[in-house]
Amino acid sequence: MIRLELNDMEQETLRQALAKRLSSLVDEIAHTDTRDYRDFLKERKEILTDIHDRLH
Repeated sequence: MIRLELNDMEQETLRQALAKRLSSLVDEIAHTDTRDYRDFLKERKEILTDIHDRLH
């Protein structure tokens, strides 16, 4: 496991970047026809959501 220490500005910047990517993933998932790719995107979204939640 990796441990990463971030100052307040770095944490906020990372939170914002993750929130933006999560939002775009929701749209991408909704517009994806290929089941395997949609499943991949959903898994990626779960991982990023978990990281985002742990930053709060």
